[in-house]
Amino acid sequence: MSEEKGYLALVLHAHLPFVRHPEYEHFLEEDWFFEALTETYIPLIESFDRLIEDKVDFRLTMSLTPTLLSMMSDPLLQYRYLRHINKLIDLAGREIERTRWTPEFHELALMYFWKLTRARQIFTERYYSNIIQAFKRYQDMGKIEIITCAATHGYLPLMPNRRAARAQIEIACSHYEKHFGRRPRGIWLPECGYAPGVDELLKQAGIRFFFTDTHGILFGTPRPRYGIFAPVYCPSAVAAFGRDMESSKQVWSARQGYPGDYDYREFYRDVGFDLDYDYVRPYLHPDGHRVNLGIKYYRITGQTEHKEPYRPSIAREKAAAHAGNFMFNREKQIEWLHDFLGIKPIIVSPYDAELFGHWWYEGPEWIEFLIRKIHFDQKTMKMITPWEYLERHPKLQVIAPSMSSWGWKGYSEVWLNGDNDWIYPHLHMMADRMVILANRFPDAEGLAQRALNQAARELLLAQGSDWAFIMKTGTMVEYAHKRTKDHIARFDRIYNDLLSSQVNDQWLREVEHRDNIFPDIDYRIYRG
Repeated sequence: MSEEKGYLALVLHAHLPFVRHPEYEHFLEEDWFFEALTETYIPLIESFDRLIEDKVDFRLTMSLTPTLLSMMSDPLLQYRYLRHINKLIDLAGREIERTRWTPEFHELALMYFWKLTRARQIFTERYYSNIIQAFKRYQDMGKIEIITCAATHGYLPLMPNRRAARAQIEIACSHYEKHFGRRPRGIWLPECGYAPGVDELLKQAGIRFFFTDTHGILFGTPRPRYGIFAPVYCPSAVAAFGRDMESSKQVWSARQGYPGDYDYREFYRDVGFDLDYDYVRPYLHPDGHRVNLGIKYYRITGQTEHKEPYRPSIAREKAAAHAGNFMFNREKQIEWLHDFLGIKPIIVSPYDAELFGHWWYEGPEWIEFLIRKIHFDQKTMKMITPWEYLERHPKLQVIAPSMSSWGWKGYSEVWLNGDNDWIYPHLHMMADRMVILANRFPDAEGLAQRALNQAARELLLAQGSDWAFIMKTGTMVEYAHKRTKDHIARFDRIYNDLLSSQVNDQWLREVEHRDNIFPDIDYRIYRG
């Protein structure tokens, strides 16, 4: 007889936009991927390996978006990551020497040197530069459930062209199958963006469940009997799981969340800005601008410019304490819900994976502590994946979820506002024209077929929700504008060249080399 009173579904959404620029020897925005590898994905792999070695049973759900998988498996980016981490290891070695008379910093320099060397070893020697194999291994062992996302994180509620939305989902599922050997069971809707009809497209692709923000379930019709503490079936029979606000706030909140604790590492103090320019210049990009290099010596300390040295042992103790606090709160939450609702509730706690390790340096340790404490220190709840829950509880209420997203105000405002609304007439026209091309050239071969496939890639890349998000938040706006305009321009040229039968093979080869995502794409997905 099972003893638990409820379940915890910890969900990590691992995503980065597709950034790959072979036309440049160095490109600043590629560092987003390199930093996430070093600070988030590889530390998570280390945590999972320790848990498995210690025979700690756990369940975790993790999306690996098609754009992220494409970068993880790209030989050029694999090579450039190795070049990137070798430079950081060299810098950490110099820091060991520079800090030898300042013990509080010398200890940290040794820590960074060891961690960076260990990350390189895991990347090159254990997984031969392709860490997708690590996550596939965990899924095959039954420890984590890997789910997919729309092909380029395209925001589905703002895609009126149904075939374009369907293509985002189907291409993602095919890409997932290529890497994991089977179709995905679940999907992370980009930006948690749901609109009526999206679930029908998911059903057509064989998707069995998705996640929505809290109000997507609570404002559904009819009202959900158990709120967000049990999934619901859409009329299409695809299950929807709602985000739990209480557990999210404990981690996400700038004021109340754990990552803001004063003993944790300060993200915004980095040797790339703190040290003498001539000293760090060899480790910066060729343009010479100062950037974060990932070696940080200070803790948050407080809401002051003065920062005290970072102390890893104290931060580790704090991560363990916060994991215990999170577990205690979930226990009490589940006990109350179990008695009040008369069911075994499921608490769905989703987060951006990059929070753990990159923004919150101690985040992977917190996850590992949490899993160990749940395994050893309590019997109130069990960790579970959504698919396991559906297998155990196949009878669910049927409701029609409401349109929703996460982000400011919860109804798409981050992705449709005065900063980015100019992109949508272009995206809608591109989608309509892609359908026209697919129907006009139903059986293209050779150069025309390559051009049509590339047109599909340019459309998909332009649709990525990251560009609209960046335009709204005001960081790297120039790059987001350029990426969007470049994809629009390349699509427009291909469209006109195809209609006039004047496709330039040399130009097309250059574009295919640059925007090489989804090499197996078939433009016919856009046909009626």
